[in-house]
Amino acid sequence: MRNLPETSTPTGTDQQPIKREQISGGVQQSVRHESAERHVSGEALFTDDRAVPAGTLFAYVGLASIARGKILSMDLSRVLAAEGVVSVVTLEDIPGHRDIGPVFPGDPVFADGEVLFHGQPLFAVAATSQTLARRAARLAQVDYEPWPADLTIEQGLAAQSFVRPSHTQRRGDAAAAIAGAPRRLSDRMHIGGQEQMYLEGQVSLACPDEEGGITLYTSNQNPTEVQKLIAEVLAIPISMVTVDMRRMGGGFGGKETNANQWAVIASLLARKTGRAVKVRLARADDMTATGKRHHFVSDYDVGFDDQGLIQGLDMSLSAGCGYSPDLSDAIVDRAMFHADNAYFLPTATITGHRVKTDTVSNTAFRGFGGPQGMVAIECVMDDIARAVGRDPLDVRKDNLYGPEGGRDTTHYGQTIERHILPGLIEQLEQTSDYRQRRQDIAAFNRSQPILRKGLALTPVKFGISFTAQHLNQAGALLHVYTDGSIQLNHGGTEMGQGLFTKVAQIVATVLQVDMARILPTATRTDKVPNTSPTAASSGTDLNGMAARNAAETIKQRLTDFAAEHFQTTSERVRFHNNRVYIAEDQVLSFGELAQLAYLHRISLSATGYYRTPKIYYDREQAQGHPFFYYANGAAVSEVLVDTLTGEYRVTRVDILQDVGQSLNPALDIGQIEGAYIQGMGWLTTEELVWGGDGRLQTNSPASYKIPAIGDTPAEFNVALLADSPNVEATIFHSKAVGEPPLMLSISVWSALRDAIASLADYQLSPRLDTPATPERVLNAINSIKAITTLQQQNRGAS
Repeated sequence: MRNLPETSTPTGTDQQPIKREQISGGVQQSVRHESAERHVSGEALFTDDRAVPAGTLFAYVGLASIARGKILSMDLSRVLAAEGVVSVVTLEDIPGHRDIGPVFPGDPVFADGEVLFHGQPLFAVAATSQTLARRAARLAQVDYEPWPADLTIEQGLAAQSFVRPSHTQRRGDAAAAIAGAPRRLSDRMHIGGQEQMYLEGQVSLACPDEEGGITLYTSNQNPTEVQKLIAEVLAIPISMVTVDMRRMGGGFGGKETNANQWAVIASLLARKTGRAVKVRLARADDMTATGKRHHFVSDYDVGFDDQGLIQGLDMSLSAGCGYSPDLSDAIVDRAMFHADNAYFLPTATITGHRVKTDTVSNTAFRGFGGPQGMVAIECVMDDIARAVGRDPLDVRKDNLYGPEGGRDTTHYGQTIERHILPGLIEQLEQTSDYRQRRQDIAAFNRSQPILRKGLALTPVKFGISFTAQHLNQAGALLHVYTDGSIQLNHGGTEMGQGLFTKVAQIVATVLQVDMARILPTATRTDKVPNTSPTAASSGTDLNGMAARNAAETIKQRLTDFAAEHFQTTSERVRFHNNRVYIAEDQVLSFGELAQLAYLHRISLSATGYYRTPKIYYDREQAQGHPFFYYANGAAVSEVLVDTLTGEYRVTRVDILQDVGQSLNPALDIGQIEGAYIQGMGWLTTEELVWGGDGRLQTNSPASYKIPAIGDTPAEFNVALLADSPNVEATIFHSKAVGEPPLMLSISVWSALRDAIASLADYQLSPRLDTPATPERVLNAINSIKAITTLQQQNRGAS
């Protein structure tokens, strides 16, 4: 970890430099996670740990056993008669809205006469224990009329079946540019999906109140959305639903919309029975009934010159969306926005298809479509490099955005105002010793008949903001008590990433008090209303700004009061290191000033609000400024491949990430490491397999392989780009770190292709779909060997 300077760059609201020794836990300090000790000791309470009220019932769902078809009959008599059963609900028991689609309709609470995917909930049963509820749910007798099901993207495309209309972004005449280019390539790539695999599964506890409302405890990234949906389903005002969310044991997007259904079902049963109801899904059912990262098919046609400089690109990104829109419109949009990654496309046609399939509806996942767009263009870069016989890094560098020659505007019209990546890549190239390692690896590969090494450096340029403009807002609530202790609440949810810690650090810095004084409290819809989901890497940007505004409001009140009370000017009141200095001779502790202000009837509670400026997107013109700024980074990954088995190891990774002026370097580095490993899993081992009957076959950790500690590179070097404060007015000039580092793992996939290409002296670009399992790697190896052998035979014959 780099050493931080004793005096930081940003200043407090009184424009005094913030020094590390002043307060404990201010910004730019490597403060540990506010719940770290409780996580380790097991004292941290998650939703499933919460003590339930007396008489609580436990609910479970009955799931469809076909992929597509009509429900001819559903006999629930044996379910109702089962031991411990108190109540059952179906679609007919819903008093209000039956569809809980988050943006567009298409997500019924239960199947509505038709089955839309294998594992769709048909009904729910409440019993006196979870075991009894699960047993009862299996006793339903359901008769179906099966229909043919489209399970693949290709089937959906052939049927022209889409959950939302396709969308195209254009710049110039790509077709003409491609046709007139000296060189041309085209190919297709399959990009696999990914299960969120959060440690804490889907769980909600709904408690009815005396007024007919619901208090919901849930593991959910979007408390406001589930509050609204429960109100609509129960046909009650939104104000009668309170959602409480202290922490999640992981979310990664899988609890942005997919947590809603189980909360709604618990609330339905709570309303019907008048008793608290808890829903917790078993892992296999959780994986079966909830959406994943979208899988994609990428088709590209690219024209370029003899050096590999792109002249025109036509790319189609077809996403497998599942049975409903869910968030697919925005996800495919983001894939299209990031189909350039870090590269200038002088002419481009980027088309996104939202393909409907008869499978579970896919949803948000860390990166939200961006990773799929980026891996598609990185495939193009590797293919071009092999075609022109150059190091892929050199081709990438030549195609980067730059300030000269009009190469600074994206295909959707946003100008790149700061060109950080060229210098960042140059620095990483040096610190990772890329050029020497490239030579050493080439020599190693020439000398080895079985093992091959691969090396790749890939960049990341990731746009920060929700692509839906109205979501870029946040609120906060701050209470200062008369002893100087502080309670902090905001609209962001804590899913383990340290959001609560960073926002508390921000408040500590503004008020110049130790972070130990500040208690972050559970996200609650009755404290901060109308919140946005914790997603899009905007949690700290939005909620940190809102909390800062609340803290500044209280600070200004205290400043004005102290100036009046002690007969001085506001400019002479200074907050510093847990004390307040008034003029030259008066010093109070923060707590003493709070007590004095209370006695003089000064409000010590404030709300804060923030909305992101500058962002817009004209969908009709496919042009705009959808991102407040870009986060940048790059990674060098090295792999070792066994060409007889296709097995491989990632032996070393070097990462340089720009996080602006880091709020908490330790948390940021942890996020980078975790995101890289999660992305590595997506691209290598995590394979989703559906059977011909539409059933998800990889529905447990026994069959779905996430990276283990042994998969972590033996040499793992992570650094934060120094002296790179965000020029935009973000919170203390920091940059988002949640999602961007996941795409650094694309370097692993490129390194695998590099190792395989060495079998053809780097003259052929292997086809390698993701996830690049050992089986797929071996197939790519054998394909390259076969092509090379054929070429040699043809040369011999001639």
